[in-house]
Amino acid sequence: MPRIALAGIDVGSRELVISMESPAGRITPLRFPNTPAGHKHLCARLTRGGRPARACMEATGVYGFELALALHQAKGVQVMVANPAAVRDFSRAFLKRSKTDAVDAATILEFLRRMPFLPWHPPDPEVLDLQALARRIAAIKITHTQETNRLHASDHYADLTPAIAEDIETHLDHLKLSIRHLTQEAVRVIRSHSGLSQKFDRLVSVRGIAEISAVRILAELATLPEEMTSRQWVAHAGLDPRQFESGTSIRKPGRISKKGNRHLRAALYMPALVAIQKEPHIQAFYEKLLHRGKKPMQAIVAVMRKLLHAIHGMLHTNTNFNGEKFYALNT
Repeated sequence: MPRIALAGIDVGSRELVISMESPAGRITPLRFPNTPAGHKHLCARLTRGGRPARACMEATGVYGFELALALHQAKGVQVMVANPAAVRDFSRAFLKRSKTDAVDAATILEFLRRMPFLPWHPPDPEVLDLQALARRIAAIKITHTQETNRLHASDHYADLTPAIAEDIETHLDHLKLSIRHLTQEAVRVIRSHSGLSQKFDRLVSVRGIAEISAVRILAELATLPEEMTSRQWVAHAGLDPRQFESGTSIRKPGRISKKGNRHLRAALYMPALVAIQKEPHIQAFYEKLLHRGKKPMQAIVAVMRKLLHAIHGMLHTNTNFNGEKFYALNT
């Protein structure tokens, strides 16, 4: 096998920090933005001169999926997506105590050098199609809401003539038709794939998760590595709590990090609201939080987080939603 370039990649929300070893053995630190353009430049840098390359990154599931897909599709590049726990244990074995992006990239490069290379394979085409459809549906729904607001405004502003109101109504009808058509296509994709179909049925067993919501949630969860825990799912969605303290005098109220998949976070919001109204166990949990002094939005976010934990258990055990497991009414 010819000498190849090796790269350890630490993936951040905005930046990729890379430790690259050339075929001659020279180590070069690199940085690229975590954007499609940055991914393209990284692939070009790794394969400069037509050489093959291997890259390794951690399976964080938060910011790295698009990068892994770009590396997999790049000619001459193989990518390994390593278990973060394995990389952490490897780092401890080498007594590495510092924790910076550059150190992490160097550690991942060393992991790539020494450990068996296990190439990463992307999700099934049906999963990628489903995610594209679901995100398109979500985008159209945002436009639909904006147009609905404009139509309501036509009753209060003289410059919105009847012709404009008629045009908005026509556009709304078209948007509704698009949502209906794309949802039908998404469900068709789901039903054509046994794994997706099974998970879809588990999701709609929750009173509050209807067809469109199930499509959106499943589209984001289906791309995640199987070994991710429920807590990692929560972090992936940006629903993990973040505390802010400075010294002894500044203690701001805890908030969710929002450093995750905004599509999944948005997909969980409406089901949580509906479940609070329709599912007795979820409603009881929500009311308990209010009784303890939580603000309504804080309680809703807590429901979203707990619902995601429940979905993790449902999908990994192939069981329907069990309200008693979510929150027992006699507690």
